[in-house]
Amino acid sequence: MTTPPSALFTDLYELSMAQVYYEQEQTGEAVFELSVRSLPQGWRYLLAAGLERTLEFLESARFTPADLDYLGSLTQFNPDFLDRLRGFRFRGDVWAVPEGTVAYPHEPLLQVIAPLPEGQIVETAVMNQIAFATLVASKAAHTVDAADGRPLLEFGGRRAHGTIAALEAARAAYIAGFAATSSVEAGRRYAIPVVGTMAHSYVLIHDDETEAFRRFASRYQGTTLLVDTYDTSQGVNRVIAVANDLGPQAVGAIRIDSGDLRAAAVDARHRLDAAGLEHVRIVVSGGLDDQQVAALVAAGAPIDAFACGTAIVTGGDTSALDAAYKLVEYEGKPVAKRSPGKPSLGGRKQVWRTAKVDRIEQFSSPGLRGARSMLQPVLKNGKRVVEPESLTAIRERAAVERASAGARSVEIHPSILVERATRGDRRGPPRPS
Repeated sequence: MTTPPSALFTDLYELSMAQVYYEQEQTGEAVFELSVRSLPQGWRYLLAAGLERTLEFLESARFTPADLDYLGSLTQFNPDFLDRLRGFRFRGDVWAVPEGTVAYPHEPLLQVIAPLPEGQIVETAVMNQIAFATLVASKAAHTVDAADGRPLLEFGGRRAHGTIAALEAARAAYIAGFAATSSVEAGRRYAIPVVGTMAHSYVLIHDDETEAFRRFASRYQGTTLLVDTYDTSQGVNRVIAVANDLGPQAVGAIRIDSGDLRAAAVDARHRLDAAGLEHVRIVVSGGLDDQQVAALVAAGAPIDAFACGTAIVTGGDTSALDAAYKLVEYEGKPVAKRSPGKPSLGGRKQVWRTAKVDRIEQFSSPGLRGARSMLQPVLKNGKRVVEPESLTAIRERAAVERASAGARSVEIHPSILVERATRGDRRGPPRPS
């Protein structure tokens, strides 16, 4: 478990608005929804993640004396507001789709139902936790799909945007179906299997590549040897020599990290098989993403596993999701934006799912016959109403969800588009593109 951030992990304008809400006694019940407006190019779905960290934050969010001292040093906050923050607790409700659930654009991943100032103050942290984890889980899930059953290893800690991001990315990738992580701390913290090979530096400190391989394989039975430090074909030949010297079980796999991975894998497979080392697996790495993995699989490359890092933990070509946390209801009345290019769907909603369709309807709707409601209560009056799920259970759910993700369409019930209108504008928001 990571330590949740202070309630001070918020944007300044959230606090500025909250102060005015209190001054104007605008503290009625508000409903905020977090959703993603559109999918990145090439994606077919989202895989929801980050809920556990979000609930940890909401249950523990406090303003410490040091936080309040800092806010007091700013000019815009008065003593009465700081006194309110001194006793701040999130006392609202949260409904959400479970982690590991497939979702689509405009579908709420999470709803916050709380007094308006509370729902506003927690926006930044909630978006941060859900949007980042969902980004990584979704990118990882599409890479798992592309690998077509071959194991995937998460190697991205060194390229992640900070240590906490690295750990949460490892967790999200494991939810999506990655087999293991190279991060020892993520392995310890989340009970994810850990794996590792060797770096080029180990080979470079030896005068002879064969001797480097021999020493490493002598220490770690069935190890994986990195063969592309100098020349990949010669590296494979030297692995064969070591296996002949120490026994075939001394080497379990080779890793290729550069060059034409398909051609190198074909050449390596031929050499290994000719030497009677059919059991030695081929692992490839080197900036791989879902599209590159898909291309290698489609080309029939004899690759047994893929190690992916940067493109997974940072989102690669998708650096951020088009996520939004929007007020959709206040004191029982729907509200919605009409901003050009960024309209929102007013009113609290529920998503009803069947095998073939998701329908977004008003929350009070009876829903589709035979459908299941996707948003479930997870927090009431600031306290959990469900036990934390094991990572194994979340991962298993994700595997089931991914299997049917591409066969489902999404419908937005007309009543949301017409009746759920902006306050003062009964026309309602236009249908999002």
